[in-house]
Amino acid sequence: MINIHNQSDTAIIVVHEIYGINRHIKDFCQSLSEKGFDVICPNLLKQDGPFNYSQEKDAYRHFMDNIGFDYASKIVKRVLLEIKDKYKKVFIIGFSVGASVAWLCCEDEGLDGIVGYYGSRIRDFIEKRPLCPTLLFFAEEPSFNVEDLILRLEEKKIDIYKFNGQHGFSDPYSPKYNEKSAHAAFSKTIDFFTTFA
Repeated sequence: MINIHNQSDTAIIVVHEIYGINRHIKDFCQSLSEKGFDVICPNLLKQDGPFNYSQEKDAYRHFMDNIGFDYASKIVKRVLLEIKDKYKKVFIIGFSVGASVAWLCCEDEGLDGIVGYYGSRIRDFIEKRPLCPTLLFFAEEPSFNVEDLILRLEEKKIDIYKFNGQHGFSDPYSPKYNEKSAHAAFSKTIDFFTTFA
């Protein structure tokens, strides 16, 4: 678990992707901390170290077989419950499966907003209706029709952007990194937190 305190009145819960708390997640948490937010990132993997990118299939299988969206969202909701009375504002931000987990929390009270980076599995939970401000970023996805998902989500009056680049575009350690899209998405993320904090 990552737990960074700046004595802020705003906390951000970061939900990692299938690889776990790797360098990208650690750096992202540090970047949020440098903006003055308290940051908490629970380890959802039930193991000490992260998976490597070369282990993508193993990491995905491990998440789906041993963790799953229901368990992961319960862990994040437990963190939210533990900290919400200590802060004026609490947000959740997630990457990939973590974005889908953040989406599963969007109807919880005590949550002030969610941000999701390329949460492709949100399409499996389309019935959710966010009770808090919501910002979603999507990438080019060969496995499903992103535009169709965006159209369905836009009916919920949430902010959605599609960026150039593949799933994982914000991760500088990934071969799918897209620097321009990563910087643009991070800038919108900080604007979102600043607006609603």
